[in-house]
Amino acid sequence: MSVSCIRSLGLLAGIVGLAFTSAAPSAQTLDRLEFRVAGGNDEVERTIKGVSALIAARDVEGGDAQDLLSAARAEYGRLVTALYGLGYYSPVVNVLVDGREAAQIPPLDAPETIRTIIVQVQVGPPFRFGLARVAPLAPETELPDDFRAGERARSTLVQDSARAAADGWRSAGFAKVDVGSETVVADHARQILDADVRMAPGPRLRFGEMRVVGAQRMSERRIHKIANLPTGEVYDPEELQDSADRLRRTGVFRSVSLTEDEAVTPPDLLGITATVVEELPRRYSFGVEVSSLEGATVTGQWMHRNLLGGGERLTVTGEVDNLGAANSGVDYRLGVTLDRPATPTADTTLGFGVQVERLDEEDFLADTITLNTSLTRLFSRQLTGSIGVSYAYSDVEDDFGQYVYEYVSLPGTLIWNRRDNDLDTTEGFYLAAGATPFQGFGETGSGGQVTLDGRAFFGFGDEDRPFVLAGRLQAGAVFGPELIETPREYLFYSGGGGTVRGQPYQSLGVRPDESDPDYKIGGTRFAALSAEFRAPITRNIGVVAFADAGYVTADSIDSDRDEWHAGAGLGVRYATGFGPIRVDVAGPVGGDTGDGVQIYIGIGQAF
Repeated sequence: MSVSCIRSLGLLAGIVGLAFTSAAPSAQTLDRLEFRVAGGNDEVERTIKGVSALIAARDVEGGDAQDLLSAARAEYGRLVTALYGLGYYSPVVNVLVDGREAAQIPPLDAPETIRTIIVQVQVGPPFRFGLARVAPLAPETELPDDFRAGERARSTLVQDSARAAADGWRSAGFAKVDVGSETVVADHARQILDADVRMAPGPRLRFGEMRVVGAQRMSERRIHKIANLPTGEVYDPEELQDSADRLRRTGVFRSVSLTEDEAVTPPDLLGITATVVEELPRRYSFGVEVSSLEGATVTGQWMHRNLLGGGERLTVTGEVDNLGAANSGVDYRLGVTLDRPATPTADTTLGFGVQVERLDEEDFLADTITLNTSLTRLFSRQLTGSIGVSYAYSDVEDDFGQYVYEYVSLPGTLIWNRRDNDLDTTEGFYLAAGATPFQGFGETGSGGQVTLDGRAFFGFGDEDRPFVLAGRLQAGAVFGPELIETPREYLFYSGGGGTVRGQPYQSLGVRPDESDPDYKIGGTRFAALSAEFRAPITRNIGVVAFADAGYVTADSIDSDRDEWHAGAGLGVRYATGFGPIRVDVAGPVGGDTGDGVQIYIGIGQAF
C-alpha cells in the first residue's frame, strides 16, 4: 500500500470533525479560508497552520488569484509531509477552490478571483515503529530516545537518527560518510512503519592542506597561523569549526567558509578550502547613555581591523563622562590598544594598551596614566581567561591633601559566559572573577584586589517572547594596604546605573575622618544585589520591575553610619536589531544617600 495518500475524496458523512476558520481581508478578494480537520488534535491543528502555504499567501500584500492557486496546489505536499512528521501515514487532503479541487485546475487556467478556499484533512490513525534501525554506528553514537519499536513513528525521528549516525562517523574521522541505503515501509493494515537505514562510513581521513581564497590585505601565512588547522591529524568536524571561528573572531573578515574537497588526496588526506571576504579595514562607532543625576556619557571609537596585514587591531577610544552631572565634574578618558591574534598560540591574543584619564569626582580629582600588556586565552566558546602586567601613575587631590599612587599590578580575570544573548539575555548565566595583586612604590601600599560578578537568567512562557527572571551579585575586596594607601581605582563605591539604581552615582562610600562627616572615599569591601522581572507586552515592547541593594565598608573604619542603601523602580524596553533601548525610572527605598527619582537611558539590558 502506498505510503502517501493524496486524492480527491470528500470527507465521509458521520465522521466527527474539528473545524477552525482563519479569515482576513486580502488583496486577492479572498472572503474565506477554512480548515476542516477530522481525527486530529491540538498538535495537528498547530502544525497544519504553521506549514500552510495558503495562510502565508493570503497574508502577502499585493498577491492575486494566481498566487492563491499556486499555494493551494502546494498545500497537498506540505500538509502530508507535516503529518508524516507527526506519525500519520494515511492522510487524505482536499483543497477546494470555490468548490473545485485545486489539483484539477490547470495552472494556466487560474480563475480571475477566488472567494472561498476550504482545506479538508482526514488525518487517519497514528503509526508506530515496528523496525527502527540505523546501522552501523560509530562508537558512542546516541540516537534519539524515541527511535525504537513501539514509539510514535514520526518521520523526523528517522531523519534525525540518520543525521546522528552520520555525525557520529564524522566525529570519528569518516568525513565522507553517507547513507548507503534506506528502506521505509508503511503497513497500513497494522499501522506500523518499518525503517531500516544502512550507513556507508567510507575511509577514515586526515586533514590535508588548507588553501586560501579571497585574501587581499590579509597575509595568507597569518591566516594559516590563526586558523591553526591540524594538518596531518585525523579529521574532526569540531576542529574544522574551531578554525573557522578563530578567523571570524579576528573581525577582519565579513564572511569565512571552510569547505572540504570533494575528492580525497591519496592515500587519506582531505583538503580544505578557506574562502574569505574581508571587511573594510576601518570602523567608527559612537554611543550615548544618559542618567538624570549622573549626566550623559558620550563614547567614540576608531578601529583599524588589520593594521599590518596580520590581523592586528588598533583601537582608539575616547570617553566623556558625567556631562551635566549634579554632584561631580566632567571625566575624560583616552585609550589606545593594539591586539594581535594567534600570539603566541592560536587561541591567545597579545595586547598592549595605554590610557590617560582625568576624573573629576565628587570626592576627589585624579590624573592617571596606565600602561599595560596582556595575554587573553580562549579556552572554549564559553570560557575566557586573561593575565597581564600593568603600570599606573595617579596624581590625586581631595579635601585632605594631595597623594601620588604609583604601582605595578598583575591583573587576572576568568569569564564563564553561558548567556544566549549578551545584550538581551533570556537564559543562561555569566560569571566573571578577577584577582589583581599590586606592588606600590613610595607612599602607595601593596596588596591585592579580588572581584566577582555573577548573573543568572531564567526565561519561561512563550518561547519567542518569554518572561525573564534575572539576578545579579557583585562583590569585591581589597587586602593588604591601609585605606588611604590604597590606589583609588581599587576602592569600591555603590550607587548609580551599574550598582544601585535610584541612588546617586557613587553616593555610598566610607567616612575615614569622623571630624569631617562630609569627607568620603571608596571602601575596601563591597557587595551589591540586583533582581529584575522582565515581561513582554508586544513583540517589540516590554516592561521591567527591578530592585537593587548595595553595601560598602572598610575593615579599618569603625562607624555607626549606614553602610548600605537600596533602590527600586520600573522600566520600559524597546527591541531593536542591535539590542533593546532601555529607559529605567528608580527611586531610593533604603539607606540615607537618596536624592530623589533617577532616570536611566541606554542600549541593552541593565545587566
